[in-house]
Amino acid sequence: MSQQQRPVIGISSGDLNGIGTELIIKAFSDHRLLELCTPIIFASNKLINFYRKSIPEINFNYQSTKDFSRIAHKQVNIYNCWEEEIAIVPGQLTDIGGSYAVKSLVTAVEALRDKKIQGLVTAPIHKKNTQSASFNFTGHTPYLKHAFNASDVLMLMVSENFRVGLVTEHVPVRDIAKYITREAILSKLNILRDSLVKDFGIDKPRIAVLGLNPHAGDEGLIGKEEEEIIKPAIKDAKHNMLVFGPYSADAFFARNYQSRFDAVLAMYHDQGLIPFKSLAPGEGVNYTAGLPMVRTSPDHGTAFDIAGKNKADSSSFLASIYTCLDIIHQRQEYEENRKNPLKKMGSVVLANAEDEKIEEN
Repeated sequence: MSQQQRPVIGISSGDLNGIGTELIIKAFSDHRLLELCTPIIFASNKLINFYRKSIPEINFNYQSTKDFSRIAHKQVNIYNCWEEEIAIVPGQLTDIGGSYAVKSLVTAVEALRDKKIQGLVTAPIHKKNTQSASFNFTGHTPYLKHAFNASDVLMLMVSENFRVGLVTEHVPVRDIAKYITREAILSKLNILRDSLVKDFGIDKPRIAVLGLNPHAGDEGLIGKEEEEIIKPAIKDAKHNMLVFGPYSADAFFARNYQSRFDAVLAMYHDQGLIPFKSLAPGEGVNYTAGLPMVRTSPDHGTAFDIAGKNKADSSSFLASIYTCLDIIHQRQEYEENRKNPLKKMGSVVLANAEDEKIEEN
């Protein structure tokens, strides 16, 4: 792959006292990744060197810069977001650990907005120590929505062909129902459908929608949301996409129904993430669908309990890098197909023919 084809991707450091920096060092110590991308880590030399000492068996080399025009395409690049000495205390929740995580993230997102990088992989932050007057967000997803001035975005968990999106994210359980509206479901479904087409190369995606209540409401016996909100939203969505449900969440995953669909839309965080993390342990990726640029992250948190102990597993972080690269390439292919109507028309005809075969059988 030539340097022109190799995407430049940014990596934010996450909480300085969590496992983020260890994951970054472990992932990019495999030099084969440099054949696939040019990484820019938004951190500081001192942070990288601190954690490098705790992983003595790994050979990790880098060059540092503060100039995007001087990026080395065959090396790991450290973009120094700060120079000062700061306290790094692995495993501790500190204000410094959170404020410098935000500094790394904000600098990386600016580079993403300015197209200095083509994709962003974010290491985990902690919601408690990142809150401030200038960063009043419950996580990466709402911040990215704000940073790109997006009307809506979708948290989409991805593991190969298993994908779970969420209507609500970090909302207290007692408040979930008031956020389940017809408009919210339709907005998330539209983002999900568009992402499956453009980011994952699925021409006619099949989407399952879960109910909010136990047994998907039992036709109104256990809550009214399915009858009054979710079913009408699905009916509206059927005009321009293949969408089915609402399904009872417990039976849906217990019967492996997720394998029949290209994605599942869950109503709230734990409804979607508990089965996802149970069925795709250690290999899940959190993707923010609906942005003009590509952002992924591992599906786990800061893991303070093992930080600095050389125990962190980089599998999900590596999967985040690969997914980021796959989506960048898929978007490029989608744009190429749009420039060639005949090629695109052919794929739609084939998709329609496949659907007819399924219906006949």
